[in-house]
Amino acid sequence: MLFPELKQRRDKIRILMAQQGIDAALIACNVNLIYTYGRVVSGYLYLPLNDFARLFVKRPNTIEGEHVMSIRKPEQLPDLIKECGLPLPQKLMLEGDELSFREYNRLAACFPETEVVSCGSSLIRQARATKTEMEIEFFRRSGVAHAKAYEQIPSVYRPGMTDLQLSIEIERLMRLEGCLGIFRVFGQSMEIFMGSLLAGDNAATPSPYDFALGGAGLDPSLPGGPNGTLIQPGQSFMVDMGGNFYGYMCDMSRVYSIGKLSEQAYAAHQTCLEIQEAVSSMAKPGVICEDLYNKAIEMVTKAGFADYFMGVGQKAKFIGHGIGLEINEAPVIAPRIWQELEPGMVFALEPKIVLPGVGPLGIENSWVVTAEGLEKLTTAPEEIIEL
Repeated sequence: MLFPELKQRRDKIRILMAQQGIDAALIACNVNLIYTYGRVVSGYLYLPLNDFARLFVKRPNTIEGEHVMSIRKPEQLPDLIKECGLPLPQKLMLEGDELSFREYNRLAACFPETEVVSCGSSLIRQARATKTEMEIEFFRRSGVAHAKAYEQIPSVYRPGMTDLQLSIEIERLMRLEGCLGIFRVFGQSMEIFMGSLLAGDNAATPSPYDFALGGAGLDPSLPGGPNGTLIQPGQSFMVDMGGNFYGYMCDMSRVYSIGKLSEQAYAAHQTCLEIQEAVSSMAKPGVICEDLYNKAIEMVTKAGFADYFMGVGQKAKFIGHGIGLEINEAPVIAPRIWQELEPGMVFALEPKIVLPGVGPLGIENSWVVTAEGLEKLTTAPEEIIEL
């Protein structure tokens, strides 16, 4: 990755560090290393406020460079920092929300004379919330590959398939188009494999995970997604695969049916499309996230589908979420979220309805906030596709 791109990202973090009087950051978690160094390593990126970043790497041992040094254990950090001609920081930032308790305390103990603060994860996530032009271009390319995979779904469906069997075929299509497979999520309480295919009433099954729709899954150890449901005529299914093609989690959902659905189903789907149109037209820099959510609730209530919006018994309390190196970044389009949209933010908007006896309806696309409004990043056909 080009140095100017990495410098731009690091400088975004430095600006936030300066506002809080932080002299340096020590970055150890994979996603933040990708953001600040361009790849995953086992080691630490030391980011001073007013000097070049230094990489202290354990593995792989093939990385070389002017500001790269080998390290075996974190206790070497103070001496290595001094060897670089840098003073030890008076205030050091660690990734408190992501490091284990043991690792955090071990790193903090390496700097006994330093004030150590735990705000690294939240501060770096704040910097990551607005994307650079290169990151946005990764999303655009992902959107193209994502759509190409979805367009091939009718070709792999066979009558008599279960949701799991079809999901496996779609996962294969995604991988053939370049999807990296791994589905990165912030936090320890969110897990899924590549994404989900939810068919019929399984889409209404509550899940412990904070996803828009759950699904029972195949085993209590991973309670989300396909559960072996036979895909049947008169029912819908929704494909919601994470489009991780360049390390960035492009997000898109599309609805398919076996034969025709009820008139109510098509009306519900159209309502979601209209919500998408209204919210995306309203969204622009300075608009508050909660106002977008309230607009969606107003529209779905007027249309008569409020009881089925974002779930049935257990409902998701959002209609959109920021995306990036992880699937759940800022901003969140939800009640009591008073964050304003900013140019460069990228988020998925996903108004969805689940009709008992039919299945999931609705839409999800990825969008980038521009100076004028929104640019759609995922452009596959949005109508219900009949198989």
